[in-house]
Parts: sequence; C-alpha cells; structure tokens
Amino acid sequence: MIQEIKKQSGSAFTIKKGQILTVIDPKGQQVSDMVLFNKNDLNEKLSAGKTMDFEESILITTSNFIWSNRSNKMVKIIEDTNGRNDFLLAPCSPETFKIMYNHKGYHPSCLENLHKNLEPYGISLDDVPTAFNIFMNVQFSEQGKLSVDPPTSKPGDYIKFEAQMDLLVGLTACSAEDSNGGSFKPIHYKVS
Repeated sequence: MIQEIKKQSGSAFTIKKGQILTVIDPKGQQVSDMVLFNKNDLNEKLSAGKTMDFEESILITTSNFIWSNRSNKMVKIIEDTNGRNDFLLAPCSPETFKIMYNHKGYHPSCLENLHKNLEPYGISLDDVPTAFNIFMNVQFSEQGKLSVDPPTSKPGDYIKFEAQMDLLVGLTACSAEDSNGGSFKPIHYKVS
C-alpha cells in the first residue's frame, strides 16, 4: 500500500531484511532525505563516507549499496528510474535557512522532520546522520564549488532499495526551496 509524506514533513518506520522500499516522486522535482539505522542496534547508521568510499563514486544509483558506519551493507539500490541522488549535503536545518537563505522566523526543515519522527524510536537530534538525498541534483564546478540545481525527476520516478538488514528508516519530503526547484510536493513510498 502506498503511503504519502505530505510536503515539508517526514515519516519513520521499520522494515525487515529482504523487504523492498520504493520511494516515489509522484509530481516530479521533489527531493526526499533518507536516513537508515540498524533496527537491532541504533548506533549503526548509514554513512555517506563509507558508501562513497566502498562504492568508489559520489553518484550512488542502481546496483550500488548504501553502507553503515560499521562497514556493513544496509540497502542495495535495485532500480532507480531517475539516477540522480546526492550524498554530499546534510539535511536542511533551521540554521540552513538562517545562514544560507537569510530567512527570518520559522521554516520547516528535513533535520527537524527526521528527528521528530525518529525520536519515538530513541534517536536524538545529534544521532541523525548526513542523509541520502533521493532525487537531489547537486552539481560541482572544476574548482569544487557546489550548486543545487532543480531535480531532474519526473512525475512517477522511483527508486527501489532492498534491505540488507532489519532497518529503521527516516524519510522526508524535503523543505528546502533550492533543492526542489522552488516548490514543495509530497513523496510517496511503499514497503513490499
């Protein structure tokens, strides 16, 4: 059954080893931040550094694994219809909007949405790692300067992950304007 994450919000849930998590962009150009924890030992969580190291790439897509801070495989990407994801940038936070956007007052953020939904499972704010940013289109110049361009995902694009261990999953519909081409939309997901 397809679940909806409303725009600028998040969800957390558990899946078992061997199950398939499908994350869907129903309307196109919407990023989803994903974090993973070993359900049986929450100190083990996804690691951007280990993943890019072991997969020998910063562009993680079909046939790649996402690895943990303990060098264990957490999920395998078995299908990715868009093919552009990011593992360089941290989840947007209240500070992101103050420092980078010069935003005054409250603004929803992925870090807040991940923490709010993962907290009932015992995850503190400081436990939330750099997320795997599904559908996020980060580019960089020859000098290494980063830019966040609109996602290339089209309505109905999806990515499928096969769980390599029992997992606690945090998932968002990203709240950062630049990441989503200036608008906010829902994210769908299903577990099978």
